[in-house]
Amino acid sequence: MITPQPHRLTPEAARALQGMLRTEIGPGLTERELDEVEARFGFTFAADHRVFLSVGLPQGSSQWPDWRDGDAEDLAERLAWPVEGVLFDVEHNRFWHPAWPPRPAETADALRLARSELATVPRLVPLYGHRYLPGTAGEYGHPVLSVWQTDIILYGNDLTDYVHHEFAGRRSGLPARTGIAFWAYFVEGGPGFDVAAPTPFSPYALNAQEAVDCIRMLAVERLIGRPHHPDQLVEAGLTALLLDVETESLVLLAGLTRAEHEQAEALFDKALSELGLLQDLPADTTDVPWEEARWELVRWWLQLIVKGSLAPGPGGDLITYEGWGALARPEQLGPLVDKTDAYNDGAALRRSDREPLSAAIVEEAARLLDGPWPPLE
Repeated sequence: MITPQPHRLTPEAARALQGMLRTEIGPGLTERELDEVEARFGFTFAADHRVFLSVGLPQGSSQWPDWRDGDAEDLAERLAWPVEGVLFDVEHNRFWHPAWPPRPAETADALRLARSELATVPRLVPLYGHRYLPGTAGEYGHPVLSVWQTDIILYGNDLTDYVHHEFAGRRSGLPARTGIAFWAYFVEGGPGFDVAAPTPFSPYALNAQEAVDCIRMLAVERLIGRPHHPDQLVEAGLTALLLDVETESLVLLAGLTRAEHEQAEALFDKALSELGLLQDLPADTTDVPWEEARWELVRWWLQLIVKGSLAPGPGGDLITYEGWGALARPEQLGPLVDKTDAYNDGAALRRSDREPLSAAIVEEAARLLDGPWPPLE
């Protein structure tokens, strides 16, 4: 079978994509500016990424890297994020890539070897938030990856597909191209989702109430002990502000730089109070720890899966662990758990097999949401 060649992104097509972003677009980077960025930070933009930035520089949100006037330390941290995330899992979650030499017994030695191996892999270049494009000079058509430590999923077959997915809610039916050295291991099913890691979702809100609901559900996640990345709290605050939800602390939260992320939790707590959400959080009143909170979260995670803001595989893993398992295995969640198990089966790691299994999880999530809640009858 002949693999179709990726399409070159034209300036006209890039302008059309930027028209879908619903954010301010500044003047594009000149060829000289693009060359200077690459030389300064030691990487190369892929060809389509370079065309995209040359026609306009997205602004108005801290999620878009400001390659012209942005803080150099912030940009360096964004570039380091994928590798540092893998190293975090090497240190704390016993991750080890199968192509590497045997893992040393001492963690410090393992980290040194892993860092040496990671120095040879293709660089991932920040595109928007924790979405990345491989930086391979002169090449078009690389997939866009969503990166949280070693939970790395494909978020678009190429830059065009990604923008349609992220900003217009339209997924491509094209077969995925995942052949990026090293990183393809994660995309094609490698270690799976770490259920103890922060929920890898993209904030979804079309109105003020949905933005407030997202903030509340982050607080409910915290009740049951789930961690959050500061980025998630900042992004939730920014989403709320853009939808005209405004409190003093939300403004401060949404404006935090990466160097100020240690303030995110405290400002998030103040925002909860200002929005009147603290007294509305579920109580822990039954023999099952945080039973009411967990049912609320299962419903929210199902909604995120259906809306495309939480990938079906990680979403199903999360519901299996924090919902089905913690709630004494209610049989009504059994079909979703079964579909998630099938998705995670080693034989399903071939991309041609995983797509229908992913769709089956979404279908089951929608079915559950259409019925009574909690689904105990």
